[in-house]
This record gives sequence, structure tokens and C-alpha cells, in this order.
Amino acid sequence: QVQLVESGGGLVQAGGSLRLSCVGSGSIFNINRMGWYRQAPGKQRELVALIARSGSTNYADSVKGRFTISLDNAKKAVFLQMESLKPEDTAVYYCNALSITNNAYWGQGTQVTVSS
Repeated sequence: QVQLVESGGGLVQAGGSLRLSCVGSGSIFNINRMGWYRQAPGKQRELVALIARSGSTNYADSVKGRFTISLDNAKKAVFLQMESLKPEDTAVYYCNALSITNNAYWGQGTQVTVSS
């Protein structure tokens, strides 16, 4: 089993920055990829950014150039640095981990609210 705990959400004005953290525990050595998803009220959960163990990354078009995902293998943690935040970035952000056997694990979510 893998446990994921997110932190770093909060309220910020448009144009501001936040850094989300997700620390994993348990059978984290079986993880092939980690990432961040978000879900706004009334909308489906969507991909924000992914990072593989190799370090390769993938971003949603809506956050390219503003968000940066990074991985600390030693600390079993993934981070999301969010810059130039917009009100449309408001959502609950979820950390995700995908194992080498394609089992998906989710954190409890952290709220990000961007005021205009």
C-alpha cells in the first residue's frame, strides 16, 4: 500500500504563487510515476502535471509555463510550484501515484483558491 499526504494549499490572489507538496509512505519504491490532478466544483477531475521516475514531465496546456512539477526520490515526495495563479486554477488538488503494476493511489486533496 501507498499513502500520500498533500500540503501547501490555501488562498492566494490572482498572480500569486503556491507550492504544493505530497509525501509518500508505504510501498513507495514500487511507484513508476507521480502527478497532480485537480477538480473544480461541478467539473471532472483533470490532469495538471505528471512526472516519471526518470524525471520526464507532462503538463496540461492550461498550466504550461506557469506550473513546475518536481520529484524528490530520496524523500519520496512530489512538488508542484504554481506561479501566476488565475481564478480558474481554483480547485481541490490531488496527488497521484501510479505503481509499476498500474495501481493508482490518491491523496486526500488540498484546496487551492485564487481570488480575483
